Amino acid sequence: MRASLRTGLLLLVPLVVWELLSRIGPWPHWLFPGPLAVAGSLGRMLADGRLGAATGRSLARLAQGYTFSAVAGVPFGVLLARSELVRGGLRPIVLGLQALPSICWLPLAILWFGLSETAILFVVVMGSVFAIAIATEDAVSGVDPLLLRAAGTLGIRGARFHGGVLLPAALPGILTGLKLGWSFAWRALMAGELLFVAGGLGQLLQNGRELLDAAQVMGVMLAIVAIGVAIDRVLFRVVELRVRRRWGLVEEPA
Repeated sequence: MRASLRTGLLLLVPLVVWELLSRIGPWPHWLFPGPLAVAGSLGRMLADGRLGAATGRSLARLAQGYTFSAVAGVPFGVLLARSELVRGGLRPIVLGLQALPSICWLPLAILWFGLSETAILFVVVMGSVFAIAIATEDAVSGVDPLLLRAAGTLGIRGARFHGGVLLPAALPGILTGLKLGWSFAWRALMAGELLFVAGGLGQLLQNGRELLDAAQVMGVMLAIVAIGVAIDRVLFRVVELRVRRRWGLVEEPA
């Protein structure tokens, strides 16, 4: 309770400064609205259903693209870690593609798939799959070699080795990679929706710019941040904590 009160007071200070700047600052109020105007815009978007519909559409796209990235990225990362031939030939390429900003994939996606949902999903996948693969490779490479030798001595090989020894041992690192991949996927989705009119939060953001409605732009930005924090806290933090407790990497609560 005290922590929540302290956090609320700490948040209140920048909000008050923001409101004062919007009223007495050098910028016109319509160009730099304060938190009250932004909250009002958020309330209107919630009331008329625009924010809910755009959020649902963005999250549906994210779920599709991110699921594909995870399903493809984790096995590819294991392959990179376990095969010297694949690692030597493909790792430099994967590292290079990972450094490529996801928005750079959009022109190619439009050429290949046209102005369609598939184009945005392609950008989301290409923006996250390589980060997941590289993180998975690091996690698998970091597994204790004694554990791997012990499994080999006991005759555990093939699917039993990968499903019962290797992946469980690397799971904390893989989860970190999945969390990283989700953040890349979320950014890629917003970039794609900004440039491609197809609904979603990105389009709502773009509509605010076209209407010169800075309060709507800031409101949608706050919604994007809030959704990102919520997914991190509600989904990844809980799963990550449970796995780390199960693996004895953090202490059980007293």
